[in-house]
Amino acid sequence: MHLRATKKTKKDVSLHDPIGQDKEGNEISLIDVLKSESEDVIEMIQLNMEIEKVKKYIDVLDEREKEVIVGRFGLGLQKEKTQREIAKELDISRSYVSRIEKRALMKMFHEFYRAEKEKKRK
Repeated sequence: MHLRATKKTKKDVSLHDPIGQDKEGNEISLIDVLKSESEDVIEMIQLNMEIEKVKKYIDVLDEREKEVIVGRFGLGLQKEKTQREIAKELDISRSYVSRIEKRALMKMFHEFYRAEKEKKRK
């Protein structure tokens, strides 16, 4: 009876519900993570969650900032690049890439912080 009573108040979660995707784009369920003896799956899920957060807040950046962040962190289909590689592509100094990267990350952090404060108010 207790289970029937609590079923109405708690959301059911299945071990087979999708929680993310692996490197090849295959869905991963909680049962896959629990069965896995490797920490790689858990690390991959955490990384995927972080990338999703970055993608969510990248829209606050101007085009050059986006280009630097996408290149530095390998977002999308790109591989991660060094500041030197990005500087060469954009024909600017490495130190300027560093300043752009720092400014862009701060903008994204402030947007994330603002959104989190807004969520807590609701």
